[in-house]
Amino acid sequence: MKSVTYNTVLHFRIETALGKNTSLREWIGDKHFNGLTLSSFTIKNKDFEHTITVPRNDIEDDRIGVLSGAFQMMGQDAALHPDSLLFDLIRHGTALKCYDGQNFFDVEHPVDGNDSGSASVSNVDLVNAGDTPTWLLLDTSKVVKPFILQIRKDYKFISLDKDENEHVFKRGEYVYGVEARLNAGFGLWQLAFASNKPLTADNIAAADASMMSLKSPAGKPLGIAPNILLVAPSMKESALKLLKLDTSHYQDAFELIVCPWL
Repeated sequence: MKSVTYNTVLHFRIETALGKNTSLREWIGDKHFNGLTLSSFTIKNKDFEHTITVPRNDIEDDRIGVLSGAFQMMGQDAALHPDSLLFDLIRHGTALKCYDGQNFFDVEHPVDGNDSGSASVSNVDLVNAGDTPTWLLLDTSKVVKPFILQIRKDYKFISLDKDENEHVFKRGEYVYGVEARLNAGFGLWQLAFASNKPLTADNIAAADASMMSLKSPAGKPLGIAPNILLVAPSMKESALKLLKLDTSHYQDAFELIVCPWL
């Protein structure tokens, strides 16, 4: 899954610059100073671990490498853990808030109006409010992504398998574990659109147009261009027909990612 990764000391603060006036202008007279603001939304790091004990005799008697395979599985699970955090976040995106105080997938994201007052924008199209999305369009080409993986301490394999270790001496057991400190969080809602309606060309077109039509308060396009179609396994066949058939208008228009966690 393509997300932006940050190695942080405390937490990540989302810069809400997307939608601000960040484009170049012709320099005539004094420069125009455009202020950038930071939201107070934070992603708090969490500790994760998985620890097992193995009798020393089992290690010594393991002739066929069963325990070695178990250790490899522990490493594989650690490698997949970031994806499980991100996709769990996506599945609950209709009920978890992002930096603007709305749920990440919401029908009323507040935006500055171009003329007067404020307006709202939707980045979700569900059969029933609160449903779990079964497919998403994402733009992961920007510096800040729709989803953020924040790593404070990367995954580390730890072993206590020396005879002089106190636990080994007292219990005749070796201890193996993996630990890390990290968390996943939402980035910019403008870069994601979620739906659980049928995955048809018309519905893809509507989501694509909605994302690409987003503008800054100055009325300029944000330049959003979806590049990933993320689908649940139940949508895989429909997605392949849309993206791979020669007769499809959307042939190879997006990178396809099938997510077993959706």
